[in-house]
Amino acid sequence: MEKRRSDCPALPPGWKKEEVIRKSGLSAGKSDIYYYSPTGKKFRSKPQLSRYLGNKVDLACFDFRTGKMMPGKLQKNKQKLRHDQLSLAKGGKPDLNTSLPIRQTASIFKQPVTKITNHPGNKVKTDLQRATEQPRQLFWERRLTGLRSSDVSQEVLRTMELPKVLQSVGLSSSDDTLLSAIASALHMSSAPITGQTSVAAEKNPAIWLNTSQPLCKAFTVTDEQIREQELKVQQARRSLEEALMANSLARAAENSKQMSEEKAT
Repeated sequence: MEKRRSDCPALPPGWKKEEVIRKSGLSAGKSDIYYYSPTGKKFRSKPQLSRYLGNKVDLACFDFRTGKMMPGKLQKNKQKLRHDQLSLAKGGKPDLNTSLPIRQTASIFKQPVTKITNHPGNKVKTDLQRATEQPRQLFWERRLTGLRSSDVSQEVLRTMELPKVLQSVGLSSSDDTLLSAIASALHMSSAPITGQTSVAAEKNPAIWLNTSQPLCKAFTVTDEQIREQELKVQQARRSLEEALMANSLARAAENSKQMSEEKAT
């Protein structure tokens, strides 16, 4: 048997496709297709591959033999499914198809809900926007509780002191957790950070919490606070510049001293 293994761009990075060509027997010239995960696990069929990947990769239009995504094949499968449903309604034999059901997300719910549409009577509208959005986890900031930053010498860095105007909202949220939540929101979101503007969030955060904002009460930043922060930044830059200048002068003096010692010897 001749084996040919190559990368499969249609699957996540690290997946390999193997084609085994038979050299003898009645099936000489034919080939068998296998797929290998990054951990080395072997898959012999598309249903096995679908069960392993789950919702990570949509294999509805994936061609198992070529290893490519073929949208035209998905359209043909849908037409065949409608034809089989009509035949079954007219008294034909049921289709014993073992392929996985098509998954779609209903747009009538506030949160994305996966609905399996393998029943002929189900009618689900596809909402592309909700299909691409991932639900946000409530109080995910609590997973950062207890984490501390340290320098190269394993010494824990001093925690920043938050202004008094920043007050936490939610279940046992500490200042460290609130600082991590604000830093994550500034880094990952392009929208303004205003905190929880709804008063109802203080009474019941589990229902009225805005997941796109950090777990703190609504706050405003004044022009005076901005000017104070700009002054602190300027002072920090000036101190850094003086330190770098002193370091360069010390290195230059050390180099000149070393060169003079070498000439004297």
